[in-house]
Amino acid sequence: MTAPLAVRKRADSDRIVALAGNPNVGKSTIFNALTGLHQHTGNWPGKTVANAQGWCSFRGSGYVLVDIPGCYSLFAHSAEEEVARDFLCFQAPDAAVVVCDATCLERNLNLVLQVMEAVPRVVVAVNLMDEAERKGISLDLGLLSRRLGTPVVGTAARNAHGLDCLMSALEGALAAPPRAAPAVSYPDYIEKGLEELVPLVEPLSGPASPRWLAARLLDADDSLTGSMIQFLGRDPAQSPAVAEALTGLRKRWAGMGIRPQALRDDLAAAFLTRAEALCRDVVCSGGAPDRKDRLLDRIFTSRAAGFPIMLLLLMGIFWLTIVGANYPSAWLSALFARLGDILTHALEVLRAPPVVTDALMNGVYRVMTWVVAVMLPPMAIFFPLFTLLEDFGYLPRVAFNLDRCFHCCKACGKQSLTMMMGFGCNAAAVTGCRIIDSPRERLIAILTNVFVPCNGRFPILITLITLFLAGAGPWAGLRGAVLLAGIIVLGVVMTLLASRLLSGTVLKGVPSSFTLELPPYRPPQVGKVIVRSVIDRTLKVLGRAVLSAAPAGLVIWLLAHVRVGSGTLLALFTAFLDPLGRALGMDGVILSGFLLALPANEIALPIILMSYTSGSALMELEGAALMSVLSAHGWTASTAVCAALFTLMHWPCATTLLTIRKETGSWKWTALAFALPTLCGMAACLLVRLISFLL
Repeated sequence: MTAPLAVRKRADSDRIVALAGNPNVGKSTIFNALTGLHQHTGNWPGKTVANAQGWCSFRGSGYVLVDIPGCYSLFAHSAEEEVARDFLCFQAPDAAVVVCDATCLERNLNLVLQVMEAVPRVVVAVNLMDEAERKGISLDLGLLSRRLGTPVVGTAARNAHGLDCLMSALEGALAAPPRAAPAVSYPDYIEKGLEELVPLVEPLSGPASPRWLAARLLDADDSLTGSMIQFLGRDPAQSPAVAEALTGLRKRWAGMGIRPQALRDDLAAAFLTRAEALCRDVVCSGGAPDRKDRLLDRIFTSRAAGFPIMLLLLMGIFWLTIVGANYPSAWLSALFARLGDILTHALEVLRAPPVVTDALMNGVYRVMTWVVAVMLPPMAIFFPLFTLLEDFGYLPRVAFNLDRCFHCCKACGKQSLTMMMGFGCNAAAVTGCRIIDSPRERLIAILTNVFVPCNGRFPILITLITLFLAGAGPWAGLRGAVLLAGIIVLGVVMTLLASRLLSGTVLKGVPSSFTLELPPYRPPQVGKVIVRSVIDRTLKVLGRAVLSAAPAGLVIWLLAHVRVGSGTLLALFTAFLDPLGRALGMDGVILSGFLLALPANEIALPIILMSYTSGSALMELEGAALMSVLSAHGWTASTAVCAALFTLMHWPCATTLLTIRKETGSWKWTALAFALPTLCGMAACLLVRLISFLL
């Protein structure tokens, strides 16, 4: 059951158009091109989890386009399909545009026929025509249109080809009378049952198609009951006349040897049979159009090569991120330092009290600019590279490889998708867990996502590896990339182990299955990928971090300046934590740095430096100077390993915790999300401390 979507019109004359389609057919790309909105699109199934809407005009008429989640069927088996079904069938859009993949048209027509059964005006957009042409696939769209009895338009949305023709066809469909002929013909016994049932259902169907609703009542679709009550105000199956007719039909069919499962199979098979007949002579292909994709899949998804290739690509991305981020970070730091001097002078000219100037500049401003200087360059490199792999079509293959691992842990394979999102931002990945249908498996994914290091923890890991673990020399960058990749692999392993622990204790259950479509490999659109990754990912994540860092900077400044007896609050705090810190192979200063960095992981290391140097503001040191300060306070390679492990495994940031509270609706699960990685991190540090002591 899903909440109704409040469609926002600009004028009463605007027409509401649903944009439907299988995942990964370019539906959201068409939506963005027509509306000018920049909803994130990618070569990855399951991107659109909720409805999105935008407005466009064509020849003086206004249209509200509603981009519903990608789905394979209106026989809803997932949250995405329920959202799509409920909007199409119960919220009465004026028309629906169903987007299909030109390279696999027959499979997509199954959804087209189901939408045509539920919506009286439908336009079919056969997208990716350019890709079909490259693969030697030719389509007779005119013949398909005549057979369907509805407009069919070829498009190549990535290049904006065919969109005017699509809007013209939509305009014509809205001006024409609604289609009267049924989309499919069921077996005779079902058609006779519908003749009896439809007149009884029609007064109760509201905005839904009576024939569609009657067929679903025959199907006894349990997922539909809640939606019917919500949108129609009743369950038509409970109407005495409808209930009597359904009982009579089922008894009659039982006497004919037709069981409920056979009925469901016949209902579903009608669409598949019709789709197959529609495509006959419509699709012509020379040879094997997907031969290249199959060859690449044999490499990328094989048991022998799949995981090594995944690790090599991961190391390559991390190496480019490590090497490439140093120079822009230094440049940004210098720029912010000069700007800070200007702002300080301006506050002095305005005669601001010195304490206010110090709090604003050495507290709020210093923390905010540190976060930007440290976070922005790695994100500006990492996100575009990661998005290029997504646009190419490789990330679904990673999810395919990891699916077996998650099923062994009795978790959902879709968790591999949300885990990939966590490399960018754990909070965004927690929201992305909505694509997992089972509440139990969704909770497992939410609680374990923090084991994948987000972008905010990468700078600390990179710094520790560079200074203490990678060594010096010409191969230091490569060794650092290998070590960082190893830490990431450890995070994935811990995700799997924690998922198995939860599925065997507080969240017991049987893992569910899901459909993961492996999209075709496509040349990435480099320019669009860079712009999209910077706007949709880098700047949004950076914005959240800055908003968290500003108040944190003020709190840290107060702790460093408010004195109790002979020491500051910060010194007392670190002294209190020192016994626990040393037991974990670190010290109280390091633990306090992690605790005070709850709003943003990026500021943990600056807080540690400030505490070591007894400073009143965050310090920015690099290279030998940073190494000198840390070494002077007892840091060794063992300390760096413990700090790196604790960076990988400790409580989520404040933004992620609030997101977990919102998604789960429970402080209990939020507390467990805080405790689980923290206890694992402490156990790992204790193990390293023990090994270090023995050696």
